[in-house]
Amino acid sequence: MVEVKRGNRGSEVIVEENPISRFLFTNTRSALIWLILRLYLGYAWLTAGWGKVGAEGWTGENAGAAIEGYMQGALARAAEGDVANWYAWILENAIIPNATVFAYLVAWGEVLVGLGLIIGFLTGIAAFFGALMNISFLLAGTISTNPVMFLIAMLLILAWKVAGWYGVDRWALPYLGTPWKRTKND
Repeated sequence: MVEVKRGNRGSEVIVEENPISRFLFTNTRSALIWLILRLYLGYAWLTAGWGKVGAEGWTGENAGAAIEGYMQGALARAAEGDVANWYAWILENAIIPNATVFAYLVAWGEVLVGLGLIIGFLTGIAAFFGALMNISFLLAGTISTNPVMFLIAMLLILAWKVAGWYGVDRWALPYLGTPWKRTKND
C-alpha cells in the first residue's frame, strides 16, 4: 500500500514495508542475528586496531611509516590501473603527507569501531565508520575481508534501530533520542 500525506512542508510518500524488512530492521526478535554479526565485525576491527596501537610504524616511534608504505603500494597499483586515479591523487596529496595523523586515526579508529560494535553503543555510527574504512581499503586496492566486512557494516547501518538491542543502545538510544525528533518546546 502506498500512501501520500500532504502537509505544510510538502508531501510524503509512505510505502508499507515488506514483512521480512520489518522483521529484520525494526523487530527486536531479530536482534540476535545482529548481535552475532556485530560481535564478529567488532572483534575483527578490535583485533586489527589493537595490533596497530603501539606497533612500530603505526603509533610507535616511527608513526606513519607503515601507512606511508601501504599507500605507496596503492600508488604503484594505480600505475597498473588497479586503483582509481582520483583516489591515487588523494593518497598522494592528502594521506601520504599526513601519514602520521592518518596512522593514529586508522589505529584508534579501528579500536573504537570494534569496541562500539562489541558493546553495542551507537551501533549504526560505529558501523558507518567501519564501512568508511573498508571503502578506503578497497579503493586502495586491498580486497582481503573488506567486501564481507563492508556488507555486514551496511546491514548493521540499516538495522541501527535493533542492532544494538543486546547492548548499550537498548538504553542509550531512548535516552539520547534522535536528532530529527522534535521536543515539545521546539
